[in-house]
Amino acid sequence: MKQIRQLLYTSMLLIAAITPAAANGMETATFAAGCFWCMEHPFDEIDGVISTTSGYTGGHKDQPTYQQVSSGSTGHAEAVQILFDPAKVSYQQLLAVYWRNSDPTTANRQFCDTGSQYRPAIFYHNHKQQTLALASKKNIQRHKTFVKDIVTEIKPATTFWPAETYHQNYYLKNPIRYKFYRYNCGRDKRLQYLWGSTP
Repeated sequence: MKQIRQLLYTSMLLIAAITPAAANGMETATFAAGCFWCMEHPFDEIDGVISTTSGYTGGHKDQPTYQQVSSGSTGHAEAVQILFDPAKVSYQQLLAVYWRNSDPTTANRQFCDTGSQYRPAIFYHNHKQQTLALASKKNIQRHKTFVKDIVTEIKPATTFWPAETYHQNYYLKNPIRYKFYRYNCGRDKRLQYLWGSTP
């Protein structure tokens, strides 16, 4: 009887651990490529993407603030977490959008933003995502048209800390300032140089 109770208790814990996303068939992807303002937009335009959230991940500080992450002392990277419907959009398609909107040749910099908090990284949530991410990186390294090697990190996803409310959907809330920042940062110009056209 004791063993049965323990088994039931363990089963209840496992059921409770299932996230709402997993329960309804949705999946999660997490990418870092510099300022998270600029990474929400391209994914929001994809059919099958349910939501995008700007935040911090990959570091050691719990509940970090923007100021703390910006100091470079937390180990976190600015990232975007994507909730998507795999019946409508595949992880491979999300990877293609990610690469096309990042500079994979700079380790601790993306465009005008410098520091480890702006490093390019793919944070995989399961073995399948890891396999696909590594394969896509290898494929781009093989067929790239630019000289430098690919330095984008591919690491297991850890706790994702959503950024402050004012950062969420920034490109929609502050379109003029967003476009001004993006232009001054040289993001589109660099992407065109790397990939042949702007995203």
